[in-house]
Amino acid sequence: MQDPQWYLRQAGRIGPHCKGLIEILLADRVLDDLRAAQGIISLGKRFGEKRLEAACKRALDYDNPRYRTTRIILQKGLDQLPPDQGSVHKLGEAYRGKGRFHRDSRTLLH
Repeated sequence: MQDPQWYLRQAGRIGPHCKGLIEILLADRVLDDLRAAQGIISLGKRFGEKRLEAACKRALDYDNPRYRTTRIILQKGLDQLPPDQGSVHKLGEAYRGKGRFHRDSRTLLH
């Protein structure tokens, strides 16, 4: 069994997104998430380090830094898709005040 610093070094060798994901994972519950860190590093052996780095970036973009998320991204090949053009943080029209039944609350107060 390796210590958290070893996993951080391995993740740093893979790339900055992988290291960032492992840092977030080990920030709170080190002993609980040490196994997840081990799993993420082992995904590099199975899918390749380049794909793992892309999957870690995607998991971080979606604010879901977990082993399961990273594994599913790799299994489904989502790491090989072009990055979303900012749609991750884009809200739909209904949430921006342009929904079908939207009432402007400013006019109701007058």
